[in-house]
Amino acid sequence: MIRLEGDGNSVILRITGTEGRKRSGKPDVLVDTPFVRGTLKTWIFPENLREWQQALDSLDAGQNISWREGHRAPWLFIELDEDDDRCRVTIKDLSMSLTTVTVTVPLVDAWFDDAYRRLESVWETWQMPDD
Repeated sequence: MIRLEGDGNSVILRITGTEGRKRSGKPDVLVDTPFVRGTLKTWIFPENLREWQQALDSLDAGQNISWREGHRAPWLFIELDEDDDRCRVTIKDLSMSLTTVTVTVPLVDAWFDDAYRRLESVWETWQMPDD
């Protein structure tokens, strides 16, 4: 669902399955750099997707963002670098690993089209008939 990568660094939120009736996803947060590599399992719900949409809109408007801050799940912060097409991505896990990692990656304009497409794809996958 989220893919920030370049210059040998990456932060990826990959959804590996869903929990049918609960309408929740089972994603992994993957961080990979020449210095740090790790994977963290978490959960994601439809309200998280709506919050990610709002965060994407803010980021696209040039604002720094936080996503899932205050939830019992890993938090994601993206800070834009005003001097070039880069951002600092921080993953903060206060509930399980008690670890915080910050990775710098390129963030070019084309990334936003891909990010919105990925989000739409997740929504389409989760389309379920109302019971």
